[in-house]
Amino acid sequence: MDYIKIRFTKDFDQLDSRFEKTVEDLFRTINPMFTIAEQKWKPQMDMYETPDEIIIMGEIAGVNKEDLELEISGKAVKIQGKRSQFPRIDNAKYRLAEIQYGKFERVLYFPSPIDPEVVSASYTNGFLQVRLAKLVLDKTFKVPISEE
Repeated sequence: MDYIKIRFTKDFDQLDSRFEKTVEDLFRTINPMFTIAEQKWKPQMDMYETPDEIIIMGEIAGVNKEDLELEISGKAVKIQGKRSQFPRIDNAKYRLAEIQYGKFERVLYFPSPIDPEVVSASYTNGFLQVRLAKLVLDKTFKVPISEE
């Protein structure tokens, strides 16, 4: 059984600037073959919660499981990886180039506290699923008082 790398961290670095992303999108609109040396792309993600857990689904078809990495803090999860480009066909004129390649990174903030001890991740048919157990905060415990 292969595993998806999961690291636990206290905090994340700053996200890419919006300006950089806007300029990149502008040039890709003009010419879809334009790419910055190491272009980042943004896979589609869903996050939903049940009373007991938070579930994240990511659409990342074409990414090898070995190229995926998750970092989890108490507030968020960072999902990052890389999709390798398929070999181009010589003497072909591209009329449409929408599939994005290269590195990607998404940081998703949790709607409620999670238990970092209870996390699982699976990757099937191009979809990454991350399941995180929620912390039970309103649970009360009776504490026995002993005599000295």
